[in-house]
Amino acid sequence: MLLNSPGVFGPAQALGAYLRFDNALPANLRELAILVTARHWRQDYEWTVHSRLALDSGVDAQAILAIAADTEPVGLSRSETIVHAFCRQLHRSTTVDDAAYADAEQLLGQAGVVDLCAICGYYAMLAMVMNVARNPLPGEQSPFT
Repeated sequence: MLLNSPGVFGPAQALGAYLRFDNALPANLRELAILVTARHWRQDYEWTVHSRLALDSGVDAQAILAIAADTEPVGLSRSETIVHAFCRQLHRSTTVDDAAYADAEQLLGQAGVVDLCAICGYYAMLAMVMNVARNPLPGEQSPFT
């Protein structure tokens, strides 16, 4: 869908490459942030791709299922719990409280907090575009139904 707007596609692709491969977060935290975003936007394709990557990066399988069900996950590490809470607050209330910010800053540093916000924003943008395009999953049922 983004190919229909080269002015958006090029910069988005560059940002996506940074956020996927060069950001300040370890893979499990990055993938967890993407899952929280995909769940918030009910984006099937992002969820399908990144739930597998999250599992491969060490995120607990039962926690992934709980996030899909929009329930509180158990089995997350302390750092994963901090990232989950931060991203969930950010999506639900468009900001985070002082405690969530302090926890994330202590864990990730200021640059990491910016990268975490950018991951949420970038994948939210992709979710909006893909939801509007209504691209179905090939041969799979939505995890959110």
